[in-house]
Amino acid sequence: MEQKLILITNDDGVSAQGISVLTRLMLTLGEVVVVAPDSARSGAAAAITCTQAVTLRRRADMEQDHLQVYACSGSPVDCVKIALEQVCPRHPDLIVSGINHGDNASCSIHYSGTMGAVIEGCMKGIPSIGYSLRTLKHKCDFTPYEEQVVRIASFVLQHGLSQDTCLNVNFPEVERLAGMRVCRMGRGRWVQEWISANNPRGMNAYWLTGRFLNLEPHSDDTDYWALDHGYGSITPIRLDMTDYNSFAHLVPLVV
Repeated sequence: MEQKLILITNDDGVSAQGISVLTRLMLTLGEVVVVAPDSARSGAAAAITCTQAVTLRRRADMEQDHLQVYACSGSPVDCVKIALEQVCPRHPDLIVSGINHGDNASCSIHYSGTMGAVIEGCMKGIPSIGYSLRTLKHKCDFTPYEEQVVRIASFVLQHGLSQDTCLNVNFPEVERLAGMRVCRMGRGRWVQEWISANNPRGMNAYWLTGRFLNLEPHSDDTDYWALDHGYGSITPIRLDMTDYNSFAHLVPLVV
């Protein structure tokens, strides 16, 4: 019987600890192909490279049985696109992205290269999952989350996902998870996003930083509440962004 084929990518780069852990875990479920950026692409969202060539380099030094690894000069979305057409020996059964260093809960999904790759996989009709950990550390202990990473991927391989739906999975940085919750995206926004920096040429220069403002901190059905209370969050995300509730409000615009 042919093994399941799993495509892995991320936005922290092919050498990041999180993708190394994810690769090890996915090898327990099937054959794995990794196509990931050659360096960090955090915040790339759904960006694609369309003004220059994209390169692809095989990393034989990172390979083993049932594992192929490639470094790509493009974005996470580029990685998915080129993997599906140029690398994967057949149609993948699953795409997973991560494990990201930093959560992608609430509105952060819109900026996330991790989730940009997941959404691209979903658009291609492949069950896709993004995994993120609420930490900014380069070296982390992923042990408390490994069982859930495998359990969720196994479930999706066995049962699939609804059409045009992907999963955004986030973990808090804790020694022991309180549990897992299926949540909606919390409402929030980033504020105080820039700090000035000295520029030797006298130009205005700024670093992107910011503080997350949770607009509904007491709503216990959101991803941010789950993370704040030690739970992992599983948020199903749909490709269709249409606000059907606004149709009636906009009727006067119909001519």
